[in-house]
Amino acid sequence: MHDIRAIRDNPDRFDAALSRRGIAPASAQILAMDEARRAKILAAETAQAEANKAAKEVGAAKGRGDEAEFERLRALVGEKKAEIAKLNEEAKAEDAALTDLLMGIPNLPDDSIPDGDDEDGNVEIHRHGSPRNFSFTPVEHFDIPAIRPGMDFETAAKLSGSRFVLLSGAVARLHRALAQFMLDVHVEDHGLTETITPVLVREEMMYGTGQLPKFGEDSYQTTNGWWLIPTAEVTLTNIVNGVTIEENYLPRRYVAHTQCFRSEAGSAGRDTSGMLRQHQFEKVEMVSVTRPEDSAAEHDRMTAQAQAILEKLELPYRTVVLCTGDLGAGMRKTHDIEVWLPGQNTYREISSVSVAGDYQARRMNARYKPAEGGKPQFVHTLNGSGLAVGRALIAVVENGQQEDGSVDLPAALHPYLRGKTRIDANGQMV
Repeated sequence: MHDIRAIRDNPDRFDAALSRRGIAPASAQILAMDEARRAKILAAETAQAEANKAAKEVGAAKGRGDEAEFERLRALVGEKKAEIAKLNEEAKAEDAALTDLLMGIPNLPDDSIPDGDDEDGNVEIHRHGSPRNFSFTPVEHFDIPAIRPGMDFETAAKLSGSRFVLLSGAVARLHRALAQFMLDVHVEDHGLTETITPVLVREEMMYGTGQLPKFGEDSYQTTNGWWLIPTAEVTLTNIVNGVTIEENYLPRRYVAHTQCFRSEAGSAGRDTSGMLRQHQFEKVEMVSVTRPEDSAAEHDRMTAQAQAILEKLELPYRTVVLCTGDLGAGMRKTHDIEVWLPGQNTYREISSVSVAGDYQARRMNARYKPAEGGKPQFVHTLNGSGLAVGRALIAVVENGQQEDGSVDLPAALHPYLRGKTRIDANGQMV
C-alpha cells in the first residue's frame, strides 16, 4: 500500500511513477478522497467540542433554574451526539474506500529499472556459463527416454485434470534431492533460517503480500475461506504481520520448501506440454525483512544466493532486470534468473528475486523500532525463489541428457542420491 503523506507531498512524482507502468494518474482521485475523509474527521471533532461545551453548560443552566435553557442545551447535546455518530460513520466509510483504492494500486517502480512495455524491454545484467554443444539434437524433458518412465501426465490428468504430473522412481527421487540440496545450501552456506509453514492461509495474509484484492483469480480458495498459497512468500513475509521488531533483530532471513498452488488463469495455451507450468508445484522460497537502507544490498545478496544454486548444479543461466512493463504489481525491482533449457533452445525463468520496499509492510503494518529511539518505521521486504524445484529438475535433465537416452546428474547432487550419478535410458538411477 502507498503512503498517503508521500502522495500529498508530491502528487506529480506519484503520477509520473505510475505512468511508467502505463497507469493513468491517480493522485487527484486519491487526494480528493483523502480530503473528504479528513473533512469528515474534522467536522466530527468540531461537533464533539461543541457537544462537550454544551454538556458543561447543561449543569449550570439547571443550577440557575433556567429550565428553557436547560432543555435547549440538553437537546443540543443529543443532536450533536447523533451528528458525531453520523460523521464518524461517514469518515470510516471514506477511510475504507481510500484504503481499498490504495490497496489496488501497484507499487511504484524503482528509479533504476528500465522502461519498457513487456519482457522485450528487460535488460540482461549477468550471464554465467555457456550452453553445451550437443552431438545430437536435444529434446525436452518429457521426451528424454530416461525420464519418460517417471513422469506420468496421463495418470495425473485422470486424478486431477490438466497441468498436473505424477512423478515416480528415479525422477521423484531426483526432485526430492534437489529440494534438499537447495535447503542445505541456503541454510549452511547462506545463513537463512529454515522454516516450515502452512500452505493454507487466512485471507488477510493474501492481502498483506498483495495477492489480493486484484489477483484472486490466480490462486485457489477453499470453501471455508482459506487460501492455498501461490508461494511461501505469503507465509514467510507475514511472519512479521502486525509486529514491531527491535532494529538489532534485523535483517530476518527465512527459507522454506513448500507446495505451491496457482490457477494459471492468465496462461491459457502457454507451456501446455511437460511440467514447466503446473497448478501444483514445489518451490524453495527465500524472504528477507530489512531496514530500508539495507534493502538494495539485500536484493543483490539474494540474487547471488539464487544464482549460486544454479552454479553448483553446473547450469548455464542469465540474469535480467525487469522493465516497468514486466514488473510484478507488488514489486519495486525484480531480477529474473533464467536457466538454459536446451530442449527449448532458450532461457526460461527459474527464479524471480524482488524488493517490495515498504509496500507490503504498510499493508501488514510491519515495523521496526530504531535502536537510537524514535518512532517505529516500516520495514522493507524482499522475496525470491531459491529455486523452483520442478523447473530445476527440468534444467538438470535437459542439460544432462545423453545421446543414448540416459541423463548424467550434477556432482553436487551425488551425495543426496547415495552416490548415484546418472539415470539410465530405462529410467533407473545408477
